[in-house]
Amino acid sequence: MNKVCEIFDLLNIISPFELQENWDNSGLNLGSQEQEFKNIYACLEINTQIANDVLPQSLIITHHPLIFKSLKSFDYDTYPINIAKILIEKNCSLISLHTNFDCTHLNHYFAKNILGLKNLKQDGFALSKKVSNLDFMCLVKNIKKTLDIPTIKYTKSSDKIDFISVVCGAGSSFLYQRKLPKNSCLITGDIKYHDAMIAKSLNISLIDVEHYSSEKFFAQIIETILKTKGYQVIIKDSKNPFAYL
Repeated sequence: MNKVCEIFDLLNIISPFELQENWDNSGLNLGSQEQEFKNIYACLEINTQIANDVLPQSLIITHHPLIFKSLKSFDYDTYPINIAKILIEKNCSLISLHTNFDCTHLNHYFAKNILGLKNLKQDGFALSKKVSNLDFMCLVKNIKKTLDIPTIKYTKSSDKIDFISVVCGAGSSFLYQRKLPKNSCLITGDIKYHDAMIAKSLNISLIDVEHYSSEKFFAQIIETILKTKGYQVIIKDSKNPFAYL
């Protein structure tokens, strides 16, 4: 059997953990580097159903860390301890690749392979490029159709767009970390009311592609990468926690 450290070291080469944001908790969330595993699972995030489904002595690779904040207790009836307890009893390990993987893989994949936006350049933790007089509403409609989502939320500040930025997950903080030019459009998820108000005051348009819809491809990317290295990965589908009426 393989040891967790073998996969950890490989992932650290593919997407260095040192690239993660200082608030993040990518890396080994559960288990031991010396722990042996029989199976590898990949999923956007671990939930109770997936924790119950995985076989004992498995390695789970997630995008969203199971543990984000410091724990003051280990109460089995609280999240994330309820999930951690299941995995510990099964002798499983869990590695997360979050903002480091956004930077090296997921953001690029979403922008190019899903949205069809090519030649974007790294711009902090976003991808950006200048465009020429792009019709904003056409862009909104194309993204909605491409993602096949029932509704799409947007903030329109101008009819034509001259600059695009893409951030997977929740990237509205990019509004405050970089002075975007007027007639820009930020494509991201989890946009809040005040983010929209601020964007409009700066003549910046927003398209909310939802957190899940922009990151659900994580497991597929991991499976493809590890397959080239000779590892078999079982993909577990982390369902969107939201429903629509």
